[in-house]
Amino acid sequence: MTSGAGRKHRLSILGSTGSIGTNTLDVIRQLGGRDRFDVLALTGSSNITLLAEQAIACGAKLAVTADAGQYAALKDALAGSGIAVAAGPSGLLEAAGMDAEWVMAAIVGTAGLAPTLAAARRGADIALANKECLVSAGALFVETIGKAGGRLIPVDSEHSAIFQVLEEDQRHAVERIVLTASGGPFRTWTREQMADVTAEKARAHPNWSMGLKISIGSASMFNKALEMIEAKHLFNVRPEQIEVIVHPQSIIHSMVGYTDGSVLAQLGCPDMRTAIGYALTYPLRSTLNVDRLDFAKLARLDFEAPDEVRFPALRLARLALTRDGLQGAIMNAAEETAFHAFVAGRIGFLDMAEVVETVMDQMVDVAPATAIDDVFAADAEARVRAAEVITAR
Repeated sequence: MTSGAGRKHRLSILGSTGSIGTNTLDVIRQLGGRDRFDVLALTGSSNITLLAEQAIACGAKLAVTADAGQYAALKDALAGSGIAVAAGPSGLLEAAGMDAEWVMAAIVGTAGLAPTLAAARRGADIALANKECLVSAGALFVETIGKAGGRLIPVDSEHSAIFQVLEEDQRHAVERIVLTASGGPFRTWTREQMADVTAEKARAHPNWSMGLKISIGSASMFNKALEMIEAKHLFNVRPEQIEVIVHPQSIIHSMVGYTDGSVLAQLGCPDMRTAIGYALTYPLRSTLNVDRLDFAKLARLDFEAPDEVRFPALRLARLALTRDGLQGAIMNAAEETAFHAFVAGRIGFLDMAEVVETVMDQMVDVAPATAIDDVFAADAEARVRAAEVITAR
C-alpha cells in the first residue's frame, strides 16, 4: 500500500477480533500506529469488549458488530468515544464502503463475501484472508477486482509465499504451484483413531495459533482443500499444476516450480504477521519484530505425500476443480454446515467429508454463476441439503 508523502494510509479491517485481525492491528502498531495509519472501520462479531478496545486504541471512525443483537452493547461500550457504531449485514457493508484504500478481508466464512466484494468494487486493495471469496466466487471476484483497478494481495501464509516468489514476468514458465501443509494434529493418526476425536482435540494445531474454524479445517485438511481452489483463481493455473505436500515444521510456506527445474520457496517462522506485513506495505518490505529462522537449530525439514484416504478433503478439492462452475461454492457451504454439526456433537470428525461429498454429487449439474446472486443461491441450497444429509445420518 503506497500513498503520497506525509499522508496517512487509510485502511479498514473486516474481522478485527479474530486471529488475523488482532495480528493485523499488531503489525499496524509496529509500523507506526496512528502516526502512519488512519483506521476507518473495524468489524467483529460477538466479542464486543475486544472490538471496543481495539476501536478506541487505534482511533477507528466506525466499529461494527456483525451480530445485530449486540448493537446496544457495542454502543454502550463506545459511549463518549466519538466512534460511530453499526451492526448486522448493513453495518458490514457500511464499513466496506468507507474510503479505505486498503482493506483486510478477514471475516471467516461466506459472511465475508458480500462486504469484501463491496470493498473490491470501490477499487480498494484487498488483503485477502477470507478463503470463501475465491472458493465460492473466484471468477466473479477476480473480475470485480480487475474492473475496479484494485490489487488482490493474499494473506494466507501459503498464498502469500507463492505471491512473493512468483516472478511476474515469468508466469509463462510456471510449471507447478506447491502448497505446503503441516498435516495438523492428526497427521500420523489412522482413520480409526480420528473417528472418535472431539472438536477440542481437533482445534489443537501443532504450529499455528488460529481460531476454531481454521484450526479444525487444518485438522481435517479442508483448509488446504479450499486453498487449492483459491490458488487456481489467484495465480491463473490449471488444476493439474496445483500440488500439496505435507511439511510438518511449517517453515517452507509454499513453493513455485519453473520449467527450467528451479523451485523457489519462501521460508519463515510460523507467524501470520509476516504475511500481513507484506500485504500492508507491498511492494515494499517492512521491519517486523517476529522470530528469525535459526537454520542451525532447525537442522532438518521433512516432507510427506498427503494421504487422500485419511484426508479426503484434498480429493474433494480436485473433484471441485475438475467440475468447476459452482462446485467450489457448494463444497464450501456444505463444509461450513458440517463443521457446525461436528462442533455441536451431531456428527463425527470423519463424517464431515462424507456430508460434503454427498452434497457435491447431488448438485453436480448446477449451472455456472453469471452473477453473485447465483453464488448465494447455490450456497443456500447446499446448506439446506447438507442439513438434510446430517439429519438423516
